[in-house]
Amino acid sequence: MKKQVLAGALGLVALLGGTFATAPADAAAHGRHAVRVCAASSTATVASCSSKVMVSDATGKVDASGTPPASAMTPVQLRAAYGLNGLDATSTVAIVDAYGYTNLERDLGTYRSQFGLTPCTKANKCLRVIDQNGGTSLPRMNVGWAGEQALDVDAVSAICPSCKIVVVQAKSASIVDLGTAVNTAAKQAGVVAISNSYGGGDLADATYGKYYNHPGFAVTASTGDNGYQGGSFPASSDYAVAVGGTSLVMSGLTRVSEGAWSGAGSGCSTVNTALAAAASFGTGCAKRAISDVSAAADPNKGGMAVYYPTSSKSSTWAQVGGTSEAAPIIASVFALAGGVPAGVQANTIPYGHAGSLRDITSGTNATSCPTTQWCAARTGWDGPTGLGVPNGVGGF
Repeated sequence: MKKQVLAGALGLVALLGGTFATAPADAAAHGRHAVRVCAASSTATVASCSSKVMVSDATGKVDASGTPPASAMTPVQLRAAYGLNGLDATSTVAIVDAYGYTNLERDLGTYRSQFGLTPCTKANKCLRVIDQNGGTSLPRMNVGWAGEQALDVDAVSAICPSCKIVVVQAKSASIVDLGTAVNTAAKQAGVVAISNSYGGGDLADATYGKYYNHPGFAVTASTGDNGYQGGSFPASSDYAVAVGGTSLVMSGLTRVSEGAWSGAGSGCSTVNTALAAAASFGTGCAKRAISDVSAAADPNKGGMAVYYPTSSKSSTWAQVGGTSEAAPIIASVFALAGGVPAGVQANTIPYGHAGSLRDITSGTNATSCPTTQWCAARTGWDGPTGLGVPNGVGGF
């Protein structure tokens, strides 16, 4: 594993930077509820992003308070929850999303400044934003998908502050365009992990797997925010690390509780083969089982503070979650672990190191379920949380 200790000044500032609740806070208790960030897609080959943002019950909008919500997770809280404080890396995490985001660099700067993280800019070569073919013809702005991108780059910044970030923007939300962007991401120098916070229908690797088959890279994919629904591609691909979600409660830097989030996607693919690495874990699926691992995703209990675009010109602080939060967290943990050995499919690694993960054994994502472990957390593998959440980097 390649691990670096954070510079003393950065560690101190990150520990103190920003404010966070000293006792568990429930956003819903403050008159807020979660809504989708991106429009839902009704077409299997067109993806929806897997983010949800907390909005005011009264206005249906993000509260523009000018400061991070007190109930939202800070970088140091997320690192504390997963045993990552004191670890860092200098490799590159790629983010693949659809459409453009006019003020991505500006908003990322605001986020990092708020929490005492060193600047990540195009000028210092920490940040790159490219189109799906690797060029600079960036696609048009889409506010919903821009909100997704804000969550993704902020999550990488939170978990791996010194990681470089490359954002690859697909020209549309089609799996073909997004997949083309994944192939481009894998060609970028220094990239060790590629995060995909979106999903479409349960598509076959025989047709679409060529976009996500990158041994030696950690290709993570959100399982979705609709609970037990069956397969969702690319999480249902044999080539992706399928990332489910949890509800996380912190008191300061102390992890109070963590259980399966009711929205965490889970299920069995009907078209892609079961992972050989999962054969002894009792998934109950004849084919590919979802998920493999998990991290904070509940927008209410575990949602991140994000500097969030509300239009092509304006942004504000918001509390954002969904399995779109979990996917870049896990991609960043793979980066902290030193990346994936050449020729190895990343989704096999946690199954070989399950004892190094923190098992999640409570919570459910469905009121009824054909097979209990597909919907309810239990000892060992289960659908909503997979093998569990990071506990340091030993599981990756």
